[in-house]
Amino acid sequence: MTPSACYRGRFAPTPSGPLHFGSLVAALGSYLDARAAGGQWLVRIEDIDPPRCPQGADSTILHQLETFGLEWDEKVRWQHDRHEAYQQALEQLAAQGLAYPCSCSRKQWQAHAIYPGWCRDGLSDPAKPVAWRLRSDLARRPISWQDRLFGYQQFDPAQLGDVVLKRKDNLWAYQLAMVVDDAEQGITDVVRGLDLLDNTPWQRQLQIALTLPEPRYLHLPLVVTPEGQKLSKQNRAPTLAEEAGDVRRQLFQALQALDQAPPAELATEPPSSQLHWAVANWSVNRLTPSEYRFSP
Repeated sequence: MTPSACYRGRFAPTPSGPLHFGSLVAALGSYLDARAAGGQWLVRIEDIDPPRCPQGADSTILHQLETFGLEWDEKVRWQHDRHEAYQQALEQLAAQGLAYPCSCSRKQWQAHAIYPGWCRDGLSDPAKPVAWRLRSDLARRPISWQDRLFGYQQFDPAQLGDVVLKRKDNLWAYQLAMVVDDAEQGITDVVRGLDLLDNTPWQRQLQIALTLPEPRYLHLPLVVTPEGQKLSKQNRAPTLAEEAGDVRRQLFQALQALDQAPPAELATEPPSSQLHWAVANWSVNRLTPSEYRFSP
C-alpha cells in the first residue's frame, strides 16, 4: 500500500470484558496497517448494548492498549451517545422502503434458517414491541468486494436474512451503528477478524443506501484454542498480560500470529521497540489466507 496521510483505520471493541490474545491480534493488525501506511489509527468503544458492558470495562480496554504501546490518534469515541445519528440513518432507510418494523419473536421463526421476512409488507402487530430490520431483498444485491487477504468475495444478503438495525428494547444493533460511525469518522480501511467477514454484505448494503463511502477491507485469521474454539470473552479466554515480561512475550506472539516473522531477539524488547520494527516491516503479503491461528 502506498503510504498516505489519508488512511484512517480503527479498532472498535465491545466493552463486554477485558481484551484477550485474539483481541490483541486484531488490534495490532489494524494498528500496524495504519501506521505502516503513514495514516491515523482511532479507537471507538462500541457500547450500544449496556447489559453486556460491565462498568469499567471500557477503561480497562484503553489501559490494556496503552500497556501494549498501541497509542491512538484523536479522542476516543463512545457509541452510547450517538442515538440521534443512528435514528436519522434509520429514518432515511425507512423513507426508501429499506427498513421496516418487525414484531416477530425468535421463537416464532426458530424453525427457519433465517428470518422469513413475515413483516416486510407492513404486517407487524401494532400491539407488540417492534424491532427494525433491513430489507435485504430490496437493497443492492448481490454484494461483492475485494478483501485484501481473502480476495474476491460475493454474497447475496437476501440469503442471509433481514438483519436487525434497532432492537425491540430500543437498543441499536451493531450493523447500523458501525456503518454510521465509520462514515462519520472518515474510516478508509477496516481491519478486523474473519468472523465479521459475512457481516460485510449487510454493511455494504447500508453504505450504498445511505450514500456513504465504501472502505477497504482486510479480514484477519481468527485466533482459536487448540480445540478449534474461537477465543472470546464468552468462553472465558484469558485476559492480556500486565507484567512487563509477559507483555513483551504476548506482543511478540501476536506478531507471529500475524505471520510477520519477527526476529527472535525482538521477543525481549519493550513494546516500543517491537512496534517500531513491526511498523517498518509490516506486510499484508506475508499473511497466509487461512482461517485460523492457534493461540500460544
